[in-house]
Amino acid sequence: MSRNINDLEPHVAVLCHKFVEECEKQGIIVIITSTFRSNEEQAALYAIGRTKPGNRVTNAKPGQSFHNHKVAFDFCPIVHGKAVWNNAELFTKCGIIGEKLGLEWSGRFKMFRESAHFQLTGGLTLADFQAGKKLA
Repeated sequence: MSRNINDLEPHVAVLCHKFVEECEKQGIIVIITSTFRSNEEQAALYAIGRTKPGNRVTNAKPGQSFHNHKVAFDFCPIVHGKAVWNNAELFTKCGIIGEKLGLEWSGRFKMFRESAHFQLTGGLTLADFQAGKKLA
């Protein structure tokens, strides 16, 4: 699983860098925890809570995550050198920053809300990406 911003589609990578920079300008340090995932890596995540121990972390099978198509990334705020996963107010501040850049924040999703996830689909669906379409 990659954390490298440059593994994202070029336009998404630019916005990811801007997101990190804008958070920093507002006094929030974030790290990027996931960018591109191969289908094999997605399968391993999907197995958690199903055929492997642990709580489910994704509903997306291989090829069904925007991460698999290089148009999504996950992040985590850092406070006093430690990852902070349970501060809804801090994630909301980050979500607003990303939205102002034009990213779609899954903290607003009705189903499988995830505060640490952004994507940029350009109006394309997973079926479009699976069929080989790319961001313009």
